[in-house]
Amino acid sequence: MTANFQAAIQHARAHETPWPRDPEAAPTAQQSPWGVHHDDPPPYNRLLGPVHARGPQSGVVWQHGRELAAWGEPDRADLTFSVAKTYLALLAGLAQAQGLLPDEDAPVAARLPGIGFDSPHNRAITWAQLLTQTSEWEGSVFGLPDSVDRWRKVAQDPRPAGGPKGGARPLQAPGSYWEYNDVRINQLALALLHLFGAPLPEVFLDQLLRPLGGGDGFAWRGYDGADVELPGRGRVASVPGGSHWGGGVSISARDQARIGQLVLDGGAGGGRQLIARDWIARMGQPCEVAPFYGRLLWLNPGRQAFPGASEQALFMLGAGGHYVWIEPAHDAVVVLRWLDGAHAAQTQQLISAALAGG
Repeated sequence: MTANFQAAIQHARAHETPWPRDPEAAPTAQQSPWGVHHDDPPPYNRLLGPVHARGPQSGVVWQHGRELAAWGEPDRADLTFSVAKTYLALLAGLAQAQGLLPDEDAPVAARLPGIGFDSPHNRAITWAQLLTQTSEWEGSVFGLPDSVDRWRKVAQDPRPAGGPKGGARPLQAPGSYWEYNDVRINQLALALLHLFGAPLPEVFLDQLLRPLGGGDGFAWRGYDGADVELPGRGRVASVPGGSHWGGGVSISARDQARIGQLVLDGGAGGGRQLIARDWIARMGQPCEVAPFYGRLLWLNPGRQAFPGASEQALFMLGAGGHYVWIEPAHDAVVVLRWLDGAHAAQTQQLISAALAGG
């Protein structure tokens, strides 16, 4: 390992997220509360699904498909929060490859009536709008109304905050307004569950992670009581696209790198084309009304959001300091876990320099 990599890793390890390692522990004076549900208006500022203790700041770096560096606990299956959103986009790509989703611009209600897309406002919503977070879907999913995440402001959104989180923001026409909204993501996950007719964790593990050589310790958990009836399957958990209210994906850093490599390689992995190359390409295309976002992937136009990465870089992000960084400029995948976001840019700059050999 080069001195540049050693310096980058040392910097990352010195700046672990300020969240406690135990979600049930009270934060110290130097720590922040565990999770993001605390910012929600009552009664939604609580966990609805299981969570678990985490490991230390960890990471892996792959280049040309080979591991160059690893630190912390790279094989530990930890919660990864909204990195799971990108997994939903990959599942939608699997559905397209299997003929279950022939037209991403078709209204969801045309194929899946009766699951929340039948109102006059919602019936026009397309799969593409759900995947770009421009759907403006209105309703409740497992007791959570979409309004709880209206006016949501996240760090990578360059726009100023428009109002108080959970405020009564007027809805816009589907496709015309971008908003980071976890309830709508959960509605997308519910739609994909009905589309596959099988539990999403099972599909993701069997059709993506296992073919890529991973899956040890992987779990994708739902909220307590968030079950639906599937024909031929009985009661099945509908999983969330993150861990905002608990549940979500637990996965190792090395498995996250495997998934990042799948995206870097245009959907190819395990010796075959798992997801169509053109689907992966569309995931990285800028959303018309939010050019910093693709299909459940963060983009880097002008290197404004991620100055340590190239303009072609793609990111899967999760609260608590989770970064899956896909870097075409260096043919690399970098996974950073439990990293203090205030030090992410510097860490990325150091890793970029190490990858470039500088």
